[in-house]
Order: sequence, then structure tokens, then C-alpha cells
Amino acid sequence: MKIFPQTSAQIQSLSSFQELISTPFRGEINAICWSRKLSGNFSEIIEKLVLVGNMMEVEEDKLRALELSENGNLAREIILNDMKLLEFHGASPTLNIIKNYERDDFYPFFPTDVYSFHVDRSPIPSETYLCTYFGDSSEIVPNSQAIQKVLVPEIRSELKKLYQGEEAGFESFLIENFFDLHYQTKPEAQIISLGIGHLWKLAIEHPKSAVLPCLHRAPKESNGKKRLLLIC
Repeated sequence: MKIFPQTSAQIQSLSSFQELISTPFRGEINAICWSRKLSGNFSEIIEKLVLVGNMMEVEEDKLRALELSENGNLAREIILNDMKLLEFHGASPTLNIIKNYERDDFYPFFPTDVYSFHVDRSPIPSETYLCTYFGDSSEIVPNSQAIQKVLVPEIRSELKKLYQGEEAGFESFLIENFFDLHYQTKPEAQIISLGIGHLWKLAIEHPKSAVLPCLHRAPKESNGKKRLLLIC
């Protein structure tokens, strides 16, 4: 696995938030990054909050109410500023503490949880923003190094058994159940970890998109190590 910053034709690295939001996706580029090295103790924020379940959204007022050290407060101010920048841009960021996501084993041959490489879809022009402040970071893979799972013959055959309907409606069945959003990496695939502290803009599938959507997934978390993730 490669860890950003590694060169990749799909990634463009920039040095400010304004550049991040104003730079369009183009050509092979479907992942744009505000590359930065953050100061502050982000793990302290996780330690001061009691996690309920496997995942919890941290409301802004609860984040502001925490009693933190100087380094913990520095981390908090960075998060609050990121949220403010994104909100001013029209996004709705959420801050999550994650032990692990729910796994999908309803269809054993085709899990559709976020640990599977997938694309996001929207009916209107949009993009996904995310930043991992602490813990294992999200991962992407070049589009050329993966194949849509519904095109893999063995998987497609199993999906048709599951469908049991008229052939004309099969493609609609795949879309309605989000099977078409998931991808399988090729043997030579070079998976890229997005690293800690960088704020990313990922292309998603929508009617006016000029580029391919970015294939991404949640990492398999290290045992007992929680993640602090901002996403919108």
C-alpha cells in the first residue's frame, strides 16, 4: 500500500482551502488534496468523549465543552475551523469517532459496506470532503486498477440468481440495490492511504461530472484504535 504523498495521476495536491474548493476535477484527476501537517493532540479529543456503540457523531457544542490541554485545544480549533470553512462553502460536515463500521454480510458473495471499494452517487453536482485527524485513514485506488463488481462473471451470475426476474429489469435491480457502486481491485492494484490531517475532495458520480468518480473505502481499523473523521 502507498501512503500519500505518493505520486498518482489521479491526485492533485494543493496548499490552501481556497485552492481546494476552486480547483475542478479534470482528466484522470478525481482526488484533490489540501496537503498539510497538523499540530495538536487529536487523540485527546477521543479520550475525553465516551463512545456510545461503534460510531458516534460529535456535535459542535459537545466538542466546544471539552476541557482540553493546550495541545488538545489546538486540535479542537483546527477541527472547528475546518468545519467553518466547509459550512461557508455550503457543505454540512460531521465529525465522527469510529471504532468500526457495521459489516454487511446479508449477501456473503457481495458485501456492500464501506469497507468495500465504492463510489458515492448524487442526483446533483456534488463532491465528498473528508479528513482523518487520528487513526487509520481512508483509502483510494485508481479507476484503471479496479473493475465494477457487477461485471465480474462469477459475481454477476450470483446476482442474477438473486434477482430471478425479467432480463430487462436486471440493470435497474443492480442500481436500486447499490450493487453497481462497488468495485473489486485487480491483482496489480496500488492502494493509496490518504494519510492523516490532509483535507480531501473526492469526485462522485453525478449527471454533470466530467471525470470518473473516485473509488474509496474505509480502512480495516487497527484493534482498539479509534478514528477521528470529518466527512461531508
